[in-house]
Parts: sequence; C-alpha cells; structure tokens
Amino acid sequence: MSKEHLDKIVAQFPEAVVETHSLCGDHTALVRRDKWLEVMSFVRDELGLDHFIDLTAVDYLGREQGKDRFEVVVHLRSSQSGERLRLKARVPENNPAIDTLCGLWQGANWFERECHEMYGIKFKGHPDLRPLLLYPEFKGYPLRKDYPIDRRQPRVALLAPETGRSPRPGDETPHGHDPGFKADK
Repeated sequence: MSKEHLDKIVAQFPEAVVETHSLCGDHTALVRRDKWLEVMSFVRDELGLDHFIDLTAVDYLGREQGKDRFEVVVHLRSSQSGERLRLKARVPENNPAIDTLCGLWQGANWFERECHEMYGIKFKGHPDLRPLLLYPEFKGYPLRKDYPIDRRQPRVALLAPETGRSPRPGDETPHGHDPGFKADK
C-alpha cells in the first residue's frame, strides 16, 4: 500500500520527487529540499501518514561530484493502517538548511535540535535550536564524518562538586554482588 503512496506523491509533485524506490517493504521518496514542507504537508494531510517516527541525517562525505553531502531522513507511519514511508532530502555542505517540520508534527522539535547539534543542519523556522545534548561551548558537529576523533573540547567549570552515587565504598560489593557472595572455583 505504501507503494501507492509513492505513486500519489509523484503524481502530485512530479517536479519535486527526485527518485523513489521500494526494497524489502520499505518505501522511500527522495524529495527536492525546496519542496520539503509542501510534500510533507501533503503526506500528512492527504495520505494520512500522521505519526512522526524519526528524523535524522546521513553524512555522505566524499560523495561523487555534484551530489550534496547530507541527506535529512524522516520516517512516518499511518496510525490508522500502520503503513510506513521514508522521505529524504539532500542538503548541501555549503548551505546545510531545510524547512522545519515542527509546524506539522510537534514531535519533530527535539529530533531537529539533535540533528542541528550533531550535523550542523539548520532547520529554517524552528522555534528553538539551542543545544539539546552537548554543552554550549562544544565546538564542531560530532556526527560529521570529518569530525576529528581525537579533538579536545573546552573544559567547562562544574556547577557543583561531584559526589559519589553509592552510599557504600566500591570494594564492599565487588561486581555488584552481595558482600557474602563467593565465586565457585
């Protein structure tokens, strides 16, 4: 049935759909970035894919010449029929921005914040792109493939002194077992 959804998207937006494919029950449409919000509105309102599942990005560093480095990927589902659909849009490295989906699905908010924080993709019209997982002084985008694995980040002063979590000394309960536990030999 989701194959029919792909056909309806292509029929409604022939200039916006770059390609579609179906493989192992997964149906995917690659959509032009400038038509992203328009296609998503159609998919939600006309096709009934009302359940926002996930949003992430993929970094294709070193992709062949002429293709954009990033893809934003969204997974949707119909709460009525259970059908699923994946929609993607390519985003260039020199202008990593795409329209926000927060106006269509409130649940897109934190996913877009995470994607912005980890990949540096801006979501135009997003109400709040503050860091969600990293501290504000963090430099760079750690899920980009060119992020240096040994990069040192600026240290941040602790707001309060650290204290242990366990009321007992660590050696009193070896490996989390009862203090009277004896291993078989």
